[in-house]
Amino acid sequence: MSMGRCFYGEFDGEFDGEGAGGMWILRAAGRAAAPWSNGGGVTREIAAHPPGAGWDGFAWRVSLADVTRDGPYSPLPGVRRILTVVDGAGLELTVDGTARLLPGRSRPYAFPGGATTVSRLLDGPVVNLNVMLRDGRATATVEVVAGSWSPEREPAPGPEPDGRVAGGLGTAGGPDLVGGPDPAGGLLVVALAGGTRLTVPGESEVRLERFDAVRWAGPDALPDGLRTDGTVAVVRLWGRPLG
Repeated sequence: MSMGRCFYGEFDGEFDGEGAGGMWILRAAGRAAAPWSNGGGVTREIAAHPPGAGWDGFAWRVSLADVTRDGPYSPLPGVRRILTVVDGAGLELTVDGTARLLPGRSRPYAFPGGATTVSRLLDGPVVNLNVMLRDGRATATVEVVAGSWSPEREPAPGPEPDGRVAGGLGTAGGPDLVGGPDPAGGLLVVALAGGTRLTVPGESEVRLERFDAVRWAGPDALPDGLRTDGTVAVVRLWGRPLG
């Protein structure tokens, strides 16, 4: 796979698409915290499409949530969610009456956003990586990686023995959902520990602090592979352009 046109830039605010076809670093320090209405935590958006979209307008949205107490999730009909506990002891997630334990650094777990969902903390606050996908407009895979990753090594739908899971509605494989150029998609890598070095073939080494992210926007910018000396979450996204 060719890397295509690729350039490298720092970005500490909302991604506005200016770097489409390139690689952008999204620093955790530049993210605003949005408190939950029930007081149970705060959310920090990493990236979304289209940029700046509200709850009713996004095709996909990736964020980190600091969860400080038990409570119900807001229902999101027509949205598929993939949740990964990335810090803390973990939680018990009950979806439509079925309980599932998600311990610290858990495998990604996909479930429908419209389901009745309640979260119970196992032992203190947690941080969750949340991927939200609009039904029929986006699909994604989420993988927790230590070591190397390549675009050819993609998770299959459903849980895997090593903890990978694919999520999203519509075509499970992703590209068939689009049927053409995919400016809404790309790749997002989130560092789950500080001092992580990310190496991209043909590019400079990138040093990431805890919860910093790197985004490649559009299919022509995907790297041939990645290598990290820490642990990262790799989110592969496909989306249907608006209009």
